[in-house]
Amino acid sequence: MSFKSIDRLIRRNSKTKISRNTVDGIYDQKEEQYVQSLRELLLANNQLPEKFDDYHILLRFLKMRGFNIVKAKEMFLNMLKWREECAVDAIAKDFKFEEYDAVKKCYPHGFHGVDRFGRPLYIERIGLVDLNKLMQVTSTDRYVKYHISEQEKTLSLRYPACSLAAKKHIGSTTAIFDVKGLGMNNFSKSGRELFIEIQKIDSNYYPETLNQLYIINAGSGFRALWKVLKACMEARTLAKIQVLGTNYLGTVLEAIDPSNLPDFLGGTCTCSATGGCLLQDKGPWIDQEISRASKGVLGKGQKSFDDMNTTVTSEDFPSHQEPSVGKMHPISGWKRTLGMLLKDNQVENDMNGNIQQSKVSEQISEKIQELENCSAQTQETLQTLLQKQNELANHIEQLRKLLREAVDADNKSSVLILK
Repeated sequence: MSFKSIDRLIRRNSKTKISRNTVDGIYDQKEEQYVQSLRELLLANNQLPEKFDDYHILLRFLKMRGFNIVKAKEMFLNMLKWREECAVDAIAKDFKFEEYDAVKKCYPHGFHGVDRFGRPLYIERIGLVDLNKLMQVTSTDRYVKYHISEQEKTLSLRYPACSLAAKKHIGSTTAIFDVKGLGMNNFSKSGRELFIEIQKIDSNYYPETLNQLYIINAGSGFRALWKVLKACMEARTLAKIQVLGTNYLGTVLEAIDPSNLPDFLGGTCTCSATGGCLLQDKGPWIDQEISRASKGVLGKGQKSFDDMNTTVTSEDFPSHQEPSVGKMHPISGWKRTLGMLLKDNQVENDMNGNIQQSKVSEQISEKIQELENCSAQTQETLQTLLQKQNELANHIEQLRKLLREAVDADNKSSVLILK
């Protein structure tokens, strides 16, 4: 390892544990151990970009692979390779889907509010899709890029905004697919190929982002098609899918409030004044205050929701429930620097100056203690690295000794042959 790599490893390991969103409330110690083990394995090989050094991201890959660390690592690295090959960051930043309105007309879909837990609600009316027109206004390649850009937006904006609004971690989506009228006859080969490609992307590179999928209005034609489609899906994903007939409403309303369910699915929302429910991208992420707070943490890697909550406090959302009381992550705010701490505690000069100064002093003292602990942990890490270096030096010397002995033996054999 180079000195640069060692320095990076020391700085990353000095954080000890992965920062998690403090809005989580209760957390699972076994899951945390698995995540920490995967993180250390990736860090040891310099395979964990800071952008993805996040508790919930690593946990998603572990869950998808049944907490098999080796398989989760392989899946994670495949995701990184795919992102580089497909230039996913560039798609998320620069891709413009100019045919958006035209696609919406022949493929009704979109986000519409949240479920009862606070997760984004995504709806598709697949039975109304006109595949011929869809392929006329866009291409498979461009639609896949659009899908990727929407997935990136969900991860970077929708989930953080929903987490702020619900005051608990939100990292998955509830979806409804209305397949009324859909069957083998009107679902062409190109349509199946598009479905399979999107399913492959979601399962392999955005794992565990589906909470529940309700497929509704499933007739005999769709059920025949479903036997074909589910063959290309992961068992863990299939377990989250319910295929329902026309009597779906009771099941759906258990998860979704009628006010967030469009009237054409049996809910009470019409969005008639703004063109229809599936054109709005309706949800907490369009709230300016929540959106502003969410954008403050995009691309910040492990930056915790503590940092967002300093911008948008719980009092700003009195209508939402407080998170359940439980064991909280002990060091979720390690990434808050002294400068951030002072900035967070700035107050107007004419309001309780002495009291605020006392609070700042107290928090600075706490920060000093935290940094001293971090320094001690860094020292331990350095000692471990030096020990590893000595062990490697010993191994090298042993190998050299064996090599010399082998050479000497060969020389002796050559002399005997000559004699």
